[in-house]
Amino acid sequence: MTNEHLKTLRQKAMSLPLLPGVYIMKNKSGEIIYIGKAKKLKNRVSQYFGAGNQHNDKVKKMVSNVEKFEYIICDTEFEALVLECSLIKQHSPKYNILLKDDKGYHYIKITGGDWPNITASFDNNDKSAEYIGPFLSGYVVNETIDRVKKIFKIPSCGKVFPRDISKTNRPCLNFHIKNCSAPCAKKISQKDYKESVLQAIRFLKTGATDTLKELRQQMETAAENLEFERAARLRDEITAIEKISDRQKIYSSVYKKQDIIALAVSNEAACFEVFNFDDGKLYDREEFIVDSLSAPESLRSEFIKQYYTLRDRIPPRITVDGEVEDKELIEEWLRSRSGRNVTVFVPEKGTQEHLVTMCRNNAAERLAKHLGRHLGQTAGLDELARLLGLEKIPEFIESYDISNTAGESNVAGMVVFKNGKPYKSAYRKFKIKSFEGQDDFRSMAEVIERRFNEYKSAESQDGFGQLPDLILLDGGKGQLSAVKQVLDKMGIDVPVFGMVKDSKHKTRAVTGEGKEIAIKANRSVYTLVSTIQEEVHRFAIGFHRASRSKSTVGTMLTEIEGVGDATAKKLLAKFKTVKALESASIEDLKSLGIPSKTAENIKNFFTSL
Repeated sequence: MTNEHLKTLRQKAMSLPLLPGVYIMKNKSGEIIYIGKAKKLKNRVSQYFGAGNQHNDKVKKMVSNVEKFEYIICDTEFEALVLECSLIKQHSPKYNILLKDDKGYHYIKITGGDWPNITASFDNNDKSAEYIGPFLSGYVVNETIDRVKKIFKIPSCGKVFPRDISKTNRPCLNFHIKNCSAPCAKKISQKDYKESVLQAIRFLKTGATDTLKELRQQMETAAENLEFERAARLRDEITAIEKISDRQKIYSSVYKKQDIIALAVSNEAACFEVFNFDDGKLYDREEFIVDSLSAPESLRSEFIKQYYTLRDRIPPRITVDGEVEDKELIEEWLRSRSGRNVTVFVPEKGTQEHLVTMCRNNAAERLAKHLGRHLGQTAGLDELARLLGLEKIPEFIESYDISNTAGESNVAGMVVFKNGKPYKSAYRKFKIKSFEGQDDFRSMAEVIERRFNEYKSAESQDGFGQLPDLILLDGGKGQLSAVKQVLDKMGIDVPVFGMVKDSKHKTRAVTGEGKEIAIKANRSVYTLVSTIQEEVHRFAIGFHRASRSKSTVGTMLTEIEGVGDATAKKLLAKFKTVKALESASIEDLKSLGIPSKTAENIKNFFTSL
């Protein structure tokens, strides 16, 4: 998009009325690429075409594809919201959150033969198999099958029997942790295996109570007949079933009907996890990967509208993990769709907050898999973002530390963590130039100013041309205040926090403006922040020691007749170390433009050491 076209669109946007309505963005082909609603059309639409640097990359990309826009004025903001939902469902614009209504039927499939198996299926077309279902929830089917296979030790590895029997004499880990009977290694007979599958089918059809009663009777009979191995196997199955209720309590809710929605966000994508509860029990869960085009509160708002546009079931309570844009309007819209009162709620403590955290952890895990990352990295970054109140996961973190000895050899180190891991090619070293002596606050301010001057003059987004998502300083409120003043003066909008140590020099907290945020209680955040603090301290002090060593050698060199500061610097730049200087020949020294007499003096000096 040319600057002239952007200017034209902004002029048109500035002529819009200050009334509620829906705006429709179109590309050159006339295709609708984004639909939104606004309380005041002029204010909202004009934001897209002005101050472009404040938008994230995905919004900029959307704006760059806008050829024209249209708008529809509504009487109220609520009418605008209803119309927005209807139009999004009708046109499926590229840059809106789009969810698929793919809630088909699911079945539990039981294959026939002497070695039957239990699997999940999307249809019931196999005439040789038996089916249990249909179920609306794929989660219920998969969780049930997984639970039943572990209870009755039915293999879940995908091997086919009897074809894969005796292919190996070593059973896999599942056998050793008592989750599989290992028919592949002949650890169970065909008769006992089939009996286990039949017991699993009874459990699926009749439930735990009837199955437990029957298994106890079989166990007593086996013991009376001195069939101790069979009795032990039945006892283990009974124990496993009894533990199910304890595990299910983890996912129990004090509210009979509710949905829990949690969000994990990165620069590249976002993931929503939804837990559906009925009768106080988790009966379904869904996860959705979407583009992170907006701030979290806007993402939640757009997701809720899309999700419940495609769902007839709307519970009386929707629990979310953070603020929702237009919360009251959305509650009104949900009431109009369901015919009863609906509350959108953000818990801060207790069981509900625990369930939200669990839901959010699942969203972070799914997002990590989608992005091909380790869960620990994504979870730590996600929790750090929430703890610090950031809008998105800080995938690109810069950290700074100052190091000197009583003001001598005053230097700074900058380390970079990308996606929670050290990004060493982006590390940088700074020598403090603007003053001499010890002043960590002035030193930190100088380094930050030099770094972001480089950012402003950079021609690409590599190296200093990339703006970090977060800056962490090794230090407290003094360093933080000095850096904030520099960033404010330069017009750089990047979140900045200090990393505070305890009396044992261990990371204790993160400090923001006016408050400290404890992190030790959150293991993933504590591990991430303490790793960053230790790494930046290591890097800065290493640079300081090297600088101090060079300074000492430089002072030693100037004691040699004919060697001044300029020649000393030339020698250090070429040979780096004392050992290399000792090994240098007179010809090596003269190649630097050093007079013959001075070169001989240098060689004699090191020979006499």
